[in-house]
Amino acid sequence: MNQLFRQEALEHKKSKWTGEALLVAKIPAWVIYIASFVFLTILFIFIVFGSYTRRINVYGEVITNPHPINILSTQPGFIANTFVNVGDIVKKGAKIYQVDFSPITQEGKISTNAQNLIKNQLTQVNNIIKNLEYNNEVTLKSLQEQKEQYELSHEKNKVVLENARQGLEFAKDNMRSYKLYQERGLITKDQFNSYGYSYYQQQNTYQNLYSQYISDSLKITSLNSEILLKQADFDKQVSQYKIQRDDLKQKLTEMATSGSVFITSPIDGRIESLSFTVGQTVVTNDNLAQVITNDSAPVYHLILWVPNSSLPYITKGDQIAVRYDAFPFEKFGQFSGHIDSISYIPASSQEMSHYKSSPTSNNTDKTDSYYKVMINLDKNKFDYNGRNLYLSNGMKAQSTFFLEKRPLYQWMFSPLYDLKKTLAGAKNE
Repeated sequence: MNQLFRQEALEHKKSKWTGEALLVAKIPAWVIYIASFVFLTILFIFIVFGSYTRRINVYGEVITNPHPINILSTQPGFIANTFVNVGDIVKKGAKIYQVDFSPITQEGKISTNAQNLIKNQLTQVNNIIKNLEYNNEVTLKSLQEQKEQYELSHEKNKVVLENARQGLEFAKDNMRSYKLYQERGLITKDQFNSYGYSYYQQQNTYQNLYSQYISDSLKITSLNSEILLKQADFDKQVSQYKIQRDDLKQKLTEMATSGSVFITSPIDGRIESLSFTVGQTVVTNDNLAQVITNDSAPVYHLILWVPNSSLPYITKGDQIAVRYDAFPFEKFGQFSGHIDSISYIPASSQEMSHYKSSPTSNNTDKTDSYYKVMINLDKNKFDYNGRNLYLSNGMKAQSTFFLEKRPLYQWMFSPLYDLKKTLAGAKNE
């Protein structure tokens, strides 16, 4: 049977209200108005008269003054032996570690075999140098003795030559006299010839003595030259072998550094820390140990890194609260300190790289400049359960710096201040 009305019309007729809806409120409107007014009034007063202090957390680490000396590894290797413990008092040059750098083959350690070869060569070179020095001494002594003999003979020949010269002059005068005697007929020609023969024989003897004298002079000069040449020759040979010996010593030192070396203390002091134990592998520039001078008790400071946007709000002498990572503040609380110094210029990346807590060492994006702030700590040891807990060099810490204080409405409208500065043009004051 077909219906007279559509189904939708029938449904609408059933759901249609027969009268107006009346809503009954449990809370009067005037109460809501008063509550809203009070709330807005309190909010307005809070915004106008309330204030907020901006704060930042800064990080740093404990250092000592004087600062401990870091002993670094020069090349990769492994720790073969240790000679000290943490806290030991050591002298300058005392052994701390023995580090082995040399590989080992079937014939043994390469560095040890090479060192033995070089040592044998050094022994041979030293023997050669000793023999050359001995030969030099013997040869020069022999030449010096020959020279002294020739000089003695030369002095004697000089006296004999002078006597012969005087005799020759006397014979020459007599020859002139005999010449006059022969011209006057006082002597015969045979007598004159006989005396002339004797005179020429004496002259020939003088010439021989003079030649011997000149020969001795030349021999002495030759010996002087030979002594100088021999001395220079021996010195040259000895110098060459000494250079070779120095080269071998240098190679031996290089072999030692590439084999096994002893890490020693650079100062008289106390072992602050040892980073490795026997058998551990080290690489280049690993911090093997720290040594601190033992002249006086170290003074502990805290180094903090503050961004330059916070620098205007901190001053020297400000009190701060310090939280150490090793002593959780939930249990140990915070420790007091005060600012001792603030750097005048930002810290360089190289300076910050020496500290583990610096922004560069933590692999953070260094988009801001950081200033180094030195904190004097009021305590360097704490009591806990009847025992003393001490600070140590490199201990990480953090602190909260309270910076600028502004009313809340200024913080709320700070974006408008930034917009005003952006829209304002350049001003010449």
